[in-house]
Amino acid sequence: MEQVATGPAQAPPLFSGQLDERTRSDSVDLHGSNVDYWVYEPVRETPETRTILVIHGFRGDHHGLLRVADQLPEMRLIMPDLPGFGSSGAFTDGEHSVRRYGQFISEFMAALGLGTDTVLLGHSFGSIIASHFAAANPGAVFPLILINPIAAPALEGPKGLMTKLAVLYYEAAARLPRAVGLNLLRSRLIVRVMSVAMAKTRDRKLLRFIHGQHNAYFSAFANRDSLLESFKASVGSNVSEVAPDLALPVLLIAGEQDEIAMLPDQHKLLALLPDGTLRVIPGVGHLIHYETPEPAAGFIRRFLKDHPA
Repeated sequence: MEQVATGPAQAPPLFSGQLDERTRSDSVDLHGSNVDYWVYEPVRETPETRTILVIHGFRGDHHGLLRVADQLPEMRLIMPDLPGFGSSGAFTDGEHSVRRYGQFISEFMAALGLGTDTVLLGHSFGSIIASHFAAANPGAVFPLILINPIAAPALEGPKGLMTKLAVLYYEAAARLPRAVGLNLLRSRLIVRVMSVAMAKTRDRKLLRFIHGQHNAYFSAFANRDSLLESFKASVGSNVSEVAPDLALPVLLIAGEQDEIAMLPDQHKLLALLPDGTLRVIPGVGHLIHYETPEPAAGFIRRFLKDHPA
């Protein structure tokens, strides 16, 4: 089933005053890798309060989903910086593959004592990690929420050429002398081009915020090798591969103008899910978490109400 949201008349304030009061941070050591994470406690616990484990996208960190967390004051959200990104160290015992990130979810949940009533949410590359984990570990989480899900192979179709060029970019940056490679990866011009390509909003304040977020956090990665491995994982897998095996309710939140996770592919993904729901937000692309957190949070809230622990 599909439902289309009505876009907000004007952009809401970027953050509420209560987000900082809800926030605490901590870290955990997993197999020699330090993982930093942030917890956003509910303002007030209610019977509908759930714990949501959030898996961010490629080259992101926990900052990316803050506006969504802010719109869910009754929920508890736990947001780690994935190994190799943000302030978390890279894996010390294997490559940065979808399978290894799935293993990380298991280890992280065990370390924090998160039970099977935990909601798992993934954005973009995080949607691949979360869906593959849920398919391989039935009953470990309930339910599953995917924002801007990567529904189709990135190396095929109309965007395949651009993806192959991006692979060459990351491979070249990993093989060049260290200083040159890092400068290429952290080029403000390239980061801005990526940011402009993804943003759809015409709100100048919000657009400045988005570019500022990408400038501040898009280049926070552990090292060039882990970044290359993660990028190859992000373009080498997709949610559709495991969709028929997802034996739990799945919410897809898609952007009408998403040029990375395109809307026709979301409909195809929906048809593969045993128990799927598709919600579409108009006028937004791959940055739902930045541009339209309020309708996204509304869909999440209603979905969780329909699928209690």
